[in-house]
Amino acid sequence: MDDVIIIGGSFAGLAGALQLGRARRKVTVLDTGLPRNRFAGYSHGLLGHDHKPPLDILAEARRQLARYPAIKLVNARAESVSGAIDDFNVLTSEGESFGARRLILSYGITDQMPDVPGFAEGWGTSIVPCPYCDGFEVAGLHWSLVWSGPQSHNQVRLFHDWTDKLTVFADGHDVPPDIRADLARRNIPVVDGRITGIAQRGAHNATVKLDTGRNVAVDILFAHPRNKPSASLHESLGLATVDTPVGIALKVDERRQTSMPGIYAAGDLTTPFLPSVTQASSQGAMAGIFAQQSMVV
Repeated sequence: MDDVIIIGGSFAGLAGALQLGRARRKVTVLDTGLPRNRFAGYSHGLLGHDHKPPLDILAEARRQLARYPAIKLVNARAESVSGAIDDFNVLTSEGESFGARRLILSYGITDQMPDVPGFAEGWGTSIVPCPYCDGFEVAGLHWSLVWSGPQSHNQVRLFHDWTDKLTVFADGHDVPPDIRADLARRNIPVVDGRITGIAQRGAHNATVKLDTGRNVAVDILFAHPRNKPSASLHESLGLATVDTPVGIALKVDERRQTSMPGIYAAGDLTTPFLPSVTQASSQGAMAGIFAQQSMVV
């Protein structure tokens, strides 16, 4: 039996495995090899790895983990989880069974692309969710934001640190009059109508097509589509969740433990509205440390 099974081997999962391996705890990482940021050409803001392709960073991390004999990386999808603290069992889609005293869930989330031609094709290049991840590279250019709710007003205020030229697409949402007045005061136009298509013009250029017949050219489009967990294991386990502006997240305490003793969680699965490899790595490391500490007698 392992000490810990980690389900999901991207930034959060591998960071947790590193801490456990260094503590000489036996850990197995189950991973499908489909990280959320695989569509991005570069990862930004991770100290020591800024402006590197995310898949290259993960590949190097796996190479470094190979020096720890207690860590095993398995390319497999976890199909089901059963048991309780000190006696969990994970069954993979290939029928292989693994047992462990603790679990760390870090299988991330899947972005649900809207049914808009060109959106999925531009995701990660001309359409992005996070200014901290991609803002510096397009600073000073013409930004745009697809309105998704009240939280979009806060994003508009944040964007001024990167650019003074911003357009908001209402995309069928009812933007309240007081917010429209504030946007007008900031010289931010609101374009009404629903988005019917997006034509990508290079790595950081797009033309937004509207049902009003109008086309608007921008340099970068920020959007926050709904997302959902990449697996349903938390549902079968009955773990508590919380609602966020873009989907649900697993509820964890200050030690990253979920509502079920012995199960920890980290990464986008717990903070889907704040995608960040730095945050995911930090949360994964802490989940590994707290899981290890919980087994000390």
